[in-house]
Amino acid sequence: MIDKKELREISLKKKREKRLTWEEIGKYLGRDKVYAAMLLYGYAQATEEEADKIITLLDLPKELKPAFLDAPMRTPAQPWPPTDPFIYRLYEGVLLYGPVIKDVAHELFGDGIMSMIDVKIYVDKVIENNYPRMVLTFNGKWLYYSKW
Repeated sequence: MIDKKELREISLKKKREKRLTWEEIGKYLGRDKVYAAMLLYGYAQATEEEADKIITLLDLPKELKPAFLDAPMRTPAQPWPPTDPFIYRLYEGVLLYGPVIKDVAHELFGDGIMSMIDVKIYVDKVIENNYPRMVLTFNGKWLYYSKW
């Protein structure tokens, strides 16, 4: 059977060939564009319906369906330190602003952490002062530390 890495390569090649956007794929699946990307990258487990829709949309062989249904292996997708400039900047943002974000979050919620399992991630584009800006949102459930 094909693994998630091979599935990702095949899926992304088909996406490029068909000139589909993540927005279009997300709408077709009834999901957000980021979640659609997670499915094709193999970072999320597709439902039967999602797998069927992806196979249809991308004209993939039906034999690939089980790979979409497999649970993902959630290992880091990048080496450390990251070498891709975009991904490096995301790390830089957390490294630079992490203590501030943590302090503000603890003031708002109390002692805990944001779940990265129960999280929704959104990437949006806005124009501010005639310049494009990226809005990155992590909408995660707040998990309080246990007390005993």
